[in-house]
Amino acid sequence: MSSQQDKPNRLDNLGSALDRSEIRQLRYMLNKGLRPVEAAKLLEKSPPKERQLLWNLLSQENEGKILQHLGDDIQTDILSRMDASELLLVTEGLDSDDMADILQQLPERVMKELLRIMDKQNRKRVEKLLSYPEDTAGGLMNTDTVTIRPDITVDTVLRYLRRHSEIPHTTDSLFVVSRKDSFIGLLPLTRLLTSDPQVMVREIMQTELEAIPADLPAQEVARLFEDQDLVSAPVVDEQGKLLGRVTIDDVVDVIREDADHSLMSMAGLDEDEDTFAPAIRTTRRRAVWLGINLITAFIASAVIGLFEDTLEQVVALAVLMPIVASMGGIAGSQTLTLVIRGQALGQIERSNIGWLFNRELISGALNGTLWALIVAAVAVAWFGDLTVGIVIALAIVINLLAGAMAGTLLPMILKSAGIDPALAGSVLLTTITDVVGFFAFLGLATLFYG
Repeated sequence: MSSQQDKPNRLDNLGSALDRSEIRQLRYMLNKGLRPVEAAKLLEKSPPKERQLLWNLLSQENEGKILQHLGDDIQTDILSRMDASELLLVTEGLDSDDMADILQQLPERVMKELLRIMDKQNRKRVEKLLSYPEDTAGGLMNTDTVTIRPDITVDTVLRYLRRHSEIPHTTDSLFVVSRKDSFIGLLPLTRLLTSDPQVMVREIMQTELEAIPADLPAQEVARLFEDQDLVSAPVVDEQGKLLGRVTIDDVVDVIREDADHSLMSMAGLDEDEDTFAPAIRTTRRRAVWLGINLITAFIASAVIGLFEDTLEQVVALAVLMPIVASMGGIAGSQTLTLVIRGQALGQIERSNIGWLFNRELISGALNGTLWALIVAAVAVAWFGDLTVGIVIALAIVINLLAGAMAGTLLPMILKSAGIDPALAGSVLLTTITDVVGFFAFLGLATLFYG
């Protein structure tokens, strides 16, 4: 318990030392006092100038360990200052999957140069990983595995393991393969240690777990780990040959990255964006998204412009107009978020989207009626005009129904078109609810006021 409480204190102490420029204390704490993941967090929360100072204080043996825990944006920035020989020293000793992740942040020319000067065994392992997209099981896997044959005894396996100084990190099972390296089953370490030494591996191995295809998407891999409570799982090619294994730490990274992606994409940002990135880089990235939003704002403004005469005639409409768009936007966002979450969890498919669509329409109609009556009463009391109350009540119901429909269907349409719903959904939804809300409100007002 106390060690958990000490972690924030150590980070705070390091931050204080940074403020006081106590270089000796900084160097000791970075290399000895903090775990790599804690040092990475400190680097991520430091502005660029201080971050570079901290990086320069790291010992060479710790650079690679810390680098693998940094976000892609910061990794790229640090790696861009190194040549191929420095990169080789930094990545030396890392697991093959972590090394492949780092290499993917490099320009192609630098990556090829680094692969060229690697030793043959490491190069072969990394090239195998790089041949698969990083968001698949093949891209996640680690090639460091312990394999055994089914026709040997438990005692032979134990003697084989004792010849190694250590076994790969997070090894909970040994993989049983044929002489052609085809995956047959696995032998949990718990079963290995409690079995009779003279028993054959084939008698106690487990064959229920199916190996993961190398091209399976990372999100599906994470779902398998969740459903089956896995710590590690074998990865095979199309012929069933064992390629490597995916471990729980890789899956945790996938889950965290998916959460970051969903959160940041709603604002049009990259999930790996550096919180303390320079102003020019931040401005450039956000400018595109602001431009897209400006276009949608002009569309909504054009709709308002169609009813300029009506607005001049009834000033109350200009005052109440934002309420209609806002109510539709919030209702649509609630539905949109629910559907995108359902897609991410694999709960929503074409077979059940109809039921969900009807449910959201009913909910939109009920909420629309409730809040339409409340807003209409306020509008009538405020402006003393019954017509204004009727117009805004009808417009709110219409826009909440539009928000419910758009929030349900947009993610499905975008996903089928190969577009990330989290990235484009909110912008399109806002445009739809603004346009429908303004058109319904001002159109009805024009009709009622003649």
